[in-house]
Amino acid sequence: MALNYMAVAAINLVAALLSIPVIAAGIWLSTQPDNACVQILQWPVIALGVAVLAVGLAGFVGAFWRLPWLLLAYLVAMLALVLALACLAAFVFAVTAASSGRPVPSRAFLEYDLDDYSGWLRARLDAPGRWDRIKTCLAATPTCSDLNQTAAYATAQGFFTAASLSPLQSGCCKPPTRCGYTFVTPTYWISPISPAADPDCAAWSNEQAKFCYSCASCKAGLLQNLRREWRRADLILAVAAAALLAVYAMGCYAFRTAKTDELFRRYRQGYT
Repeated sequence: MALNYMAVAAINLVAALLSIPVIAAGIWLSTQPDNACVQILQWPVIALGVAVLAVGLAGFVGAFWRLPWLLLAYLVAMLALVLALACLAAFVFAVTAASSGRPVPSRAFLEYDLDDYSGWLRARLDAPGRWDRIKTCLAATPTCSDLNQTAAYATAQGFFTAASLSPLQSGCCKPPTRCGYTFVTPTYWISPISPAADPDCAAWSNEQAKFCYSCASCKAGLLQNLRREWRRADLILAVAAAALLAVYAMGCYAFRTAKTDELFRRYRQGYT
């Protein structure tokens, strides 16, 4: 009987340890400049990871000290957390299913269209006052200024044929190619005499605090960056949810076995 309870304790400890990659995924997202500015996914991921850790440790304590009420509470709470983690993984997969990135003739980089992304994600960016806060945050990062530090991008030919731009840099740090701006430096462009009617063309500014942060292309580039990072984190969430479900099933079986052994022991001792 004691051996069965120790098995339950070991299984619950494994469940607690499985929270570490979930917490790490949330922390990793928070270190990415774009996610740090948007602040949508990392806190729910971290909160779920911490909750799994706390519940797993509670289950370990309940099994180690043979506290059936705590183990029952663990079983209920862990099931809810596994379902929440699985639902979050499925939701992230769904809202990041759409992708963009369209080649431009004679350009090494891709450009992005906001309409290609999930309506839910677009709505998060367009919430009142949210984009103003996000673009101010993005302007404070070295995302665009880093382009001027690459010697290969000093000429138009080098920039157009060799620039390996992130989606965020492509959307926010330069005007869209269709606008017809003339290259001077990666972040300084001369406006055409007759700019296109596209609102993004008029939104471009050579000021470091503005650039194309007010452009729809910048929002699209940000969402493509988020998609790439969220998909990586989502893989961790999906694997963790599957592993926790397997550990949970083993924990239920071990707990039931321990309770059965205890009932047999009481029966043999005449306490039934």
